Amino acid sequence: MSVMDELLRANIEYAKTFDLGDLPTPPARRLAIVTCMDSRILPSRAFGLREGEAHIIRNAGGRAREALRSLIISQRLLGTREIAVIHHTECGSLMFTNADLHARLKEELGVDASNIDFLPFRNLEESVREDVAFLLSSPLIPEDVIVRGFVYDVRSGLLNEVVCESEEFLGVPKRDPWLQSG
Repeated sequence: MSVMDELLRANIEYAKTFDLGDLPTPPARRLAIVTCMDSRILPSRAFGLREGEAHIIRNAGGRAREALRSLIISQRLLGTREIAVIHHTECGSLMFTNADLHARLKEELGVDASNIDFLPFRNLEESVREDVAFLLSSPLIPEDVIVRGFVYDVRSGLLNEVVCESEEFLGVPKRDPWLQSG
């Protein structure tokens, strides 16, 4: 039996007691989380969430640039007001460079993927700061939206906040989410 067949069987069992069909589309906690696709992270368990409480946007490395389209929809159409950027220890995006992956694709598949930025990083906390700064500087994310960054430790299960005081250094004006203009 394939893994997908196992998923189908598990889904049949899940559906027998499913009682969440009436949850509203907007997340109840008005929160969007951008995190990695790493299989060791189950956001609902790790972050104490239940169905219907938050949008979980996952991609390789948990990169905000790749999640922007989803965040815009989450914010503008479904009312989220806070964004948590969560990267994690032992991330695969720490283990390669664009040049490495471009070369591998060329060698193994005969494909030139040099036009793709796979968004690798070398410093975990700095990648969180970059993503927070990217979102704070984006005209597509309203100024009153709270954006914070974290590192999840896959060994301990703890979520640690990354101090992002360096937004000004990164060329991003510091925003106070409590001050509103107009």
